[in-house]
Amino acid sequence: MQLPADWWILLVAVLLVGGVLAAGFANRLRLPGLLLFLVLGMVIGDDGLALVSLSDPRVAQIGGTIALLLILYEGGLTTKPGDLRQAALPGSLLATVGVLITAGVVGGGAYLLLDVEPLTAFLIGAVVASTDAAAVFAMLRRAPLPRKLASLLEVESGANDPIAIMLTIGLIETWRADPGIGDWVTFALLQLGGGLGVGALAGLAGTWMLMRPNLGPEGAYPVLALGVAGLSYGAAAAVGASGFLAVYVTGLVVGARVPLHRRGIRTFHQGLSSTAEVGLFLMLGVLVFPSQLPSVVVPGLAVVFVLVFVARPIAVLLTLGWLRYRWQELLFTSWVGLRGAVPIVLATFPFVAGHPDGQFIFNMVFFVVLVSAAVQGVSISTVAGWLGLRGESPTTTSVAEDVPIGDINTELIEVRVTPDLHIAGKQLKDITPPHGLITAIMRGKRTLIPTPRTRLRDGDLVIVAIPRQPDASKLVTTWARGE
Repeated sequence: MQLPADWWILLVAVLLVGGVLAAGFANRLRLPGLLLFLVLGMVIGDDGLALVSLSDPRVAQIGGTIALLLILYEGGLTTKPGDLRQAALPGSLLATVGVLITAGVVGGGAYLLLDVEPLTAFLIGAVVASTDAAAVFAMLRRAPLPRKLASLLEVESGANDPIAIMLTIGLIETWRADPGIGDWVTFALLQLGGGLGVGALAGLAGTWMLMRPNLGPEGAYPVLALGVAGLSYGAAAAVGASGFLAVYVTGLVVGARVPLHRRGIRTFHQGLSSTAEVGLFLMLGVLVFPSQLPSVVVPGLAVVFVLVFVARPIAVLLTLGWLRYRWQELLFTSWVGLRGAVPIVLATFPFVAGHPDGQFIFNMVFFVVLVSAAVQGVSISTVAGWLGLRGESPTTTSVAEDVPIGDINTELIEVRVTPDLHIAGKQLKDITPPHGLITAIMRGKRTLIPTPRTRLRDGDLVIVAIPRQPDASKLVTTWARGE
């Protein structure tokens, strides 16, 4: 006896395993792994092998919305408070004003270059206005950058999705109901203010619950954190605010204020986010019909040109040009405007709403994302090298990560020994931590009990016990660097 879900489970498992292995191979070739999932989705879809059919874009929109929530929440959870403070002003400007400028310039260019209605042109601009957090984070792992620049790109890519989503929904409502300026202002204030307020309140409430020590087994805390994200989105949507912005803010608050079970919560949601990204790109690849893409090649290339060489540089220059960034950093930030899953999901909104140009907008945006991932994604490391930005390791980079061990006034700090650290090659009797105690050293598969004569080697994982305090990781980082 076979159940109806049997073959679906097998097919999904084969696609996930094959896709992840292919992405690992692509990473060695410095190709964006998510690009392969899009292509794989097109291969198994209706225009390919016809193994999977997804004729209803509403299903894709629901699945895409859930995936975006997981991705945004994980982005907030894993954003370091120090990076957020360092890049708060430039990142927020680029994620808000920069998105509006990008959408306006691309929309104006599409209206001038393409034979489309003004609202269709500006819908295209709004949909492609945000960068992709998953693509940017993967890029930063392949091409290490100065902390100042990396923090900017991380904050921008994590925070700009809600603005693009809000702008897209607002334009669709403009097509439906023809609202006035007052309606637009009210909508924007409710979306932004409500999203920030609900997200902060949900984050504080979630922090209070997650800091309770007797909620059950360790595995219950990541699940509770996921429930907090769902409550944040649902509450914001119920009052007409931006649920996407609320989820991101909730992730920021929980990630910064919950030291207990932090590693388990982050690991759980990083896995969920990665799975959501894979499934999202596969689903979006299935939704598109490759046979329809040739008709949008010429207008799509025109939009890509305006986006990459006009809109993004203007947005970066106007928002960051007065903030003491070097011209190399401004140029690189302009080039790193990678597009990914969010624009494709947003492109389903006008499609589902019944907009007469919905299919055209979806195909256009899909083509733009393909070109962005293929051209910009492959060349980022090379461009960073040309501009002298690759491989720098500023002294402000944290080398320690805290590992809370329970409801006691102590936490463990991990330090991975690298050749550039002050403690590398020294005996413990010469480098005793002033604020803690070295409890163990992991060397390969062995666990060493430290003695005063133990000498630290490159690759050692040093475990330091320290009284719980807000700047514990910073204190251990300072010690490891000999500052």
